[in-house]
Amino acid sequence: MSIHLLRHGDTGQRSYRGQLDDPLSEAGWRQLREAVQATTWDRVVSSSLSRCAAFARELSDRRGLPLRVDARLVEYHFGAWQGVPIETIAQRDGEALGRFWRDPVAHPPPGGETFEAFRARLSDALDDVALEASTARVLVVTHGGAIRLLRCIVEGRDFGEMAGVDVPHASLHPLAWRPATTALETSCAPGM
Repeated sequence: MSIHLLRHGDTGQRSYRGQLDDPLSEAGWRQLREAVQATTWDRVVSSSLSRCAAFARELSDRRGLPLRVDARLVEYHFGAWQGVPIETIAQRDGEALGRFWRDPVAHPPPGGETFEAFRARLSDALDDVALEASTARVLVVTHGGAIRLLRCIVEGRDFGEMAGVDVPHASLHPLAWRPATTALETSCAPGM
């Protein structure tokens, strides 16, 4: 099985963008094109947000690869914090931000997506990707928060460690996904 996760490139935005549909900056396009030069895949699956899907379409067209766009792969919804600079959140609601970073399961942003919903939709999407990857090398173009959560699940990390998982723009992450790793009883899902 071969699954690689690819984080979208830079958008020029500096806040929790979440499910806002930002396009890639020119730098973001360059980052992504450079990131995929030396690797080949048989198919591409992408988040439906344009910062992922636009590049996935270009790559699949250029290399003649099948593309599937999957809305379940979109970024976490940050509720009232979505689109707000982190510095502003820290000034206005620093204690809540600290609680979120320490334990995002118990302390989501105001009006934010629950981590149970986030985990469930990403796990369902990756279960489908794993079926495709049983016979093909699959590239999944998605978001930083999604990659952090999926790596937490596979690596057996607590979700409170997500902020420490390094996922720069246009970075590739091999993922040994097995549908059995999505069970609620995994060590990565305390409090769920």
